[in-house]
Amino acid sequence: MSERRPDPMPLRTRDTLTILAGTILWVIALAVVLLVVKPAGPRPVWVCVAGIGLGLFGLVYVRRRDARLSESVPAAEVDESEPRRP
Repeated sequence: MSERRPDPMPLRTRDTLTILAGTILWVIALAVVLLVVKPAGPRPVWVCVAGIGLGLFGLVYVRRRDARLSESVPAAEVDESEPRRP
C-alpha cells in the first residue's frame, strides 16, 4: 500500500470581495427589476431583496470568521503558511 500524502495547505482567498461583488450584482438586479421590468407581481423584487440580505449576512459572517481566525493563529504560523517568493 502506498502512503497517504499530507493534505495541502488551504488556499488564501478573498471571500469578502467575492461576496461584496455578488451583493452589488443583486442591488443592480433590483434596480433593473424596479426601473425597467416593472413586474406585475412581487416575487422578482423579493428574490432580489433576499439576495441582498443573504449577501450582507455573508459579509458579516466572513468578517467575523476571519477576525476570529486571525486572533487564534500565532503570527509565526501565518508567516510560514504563505508561499515564499524568490
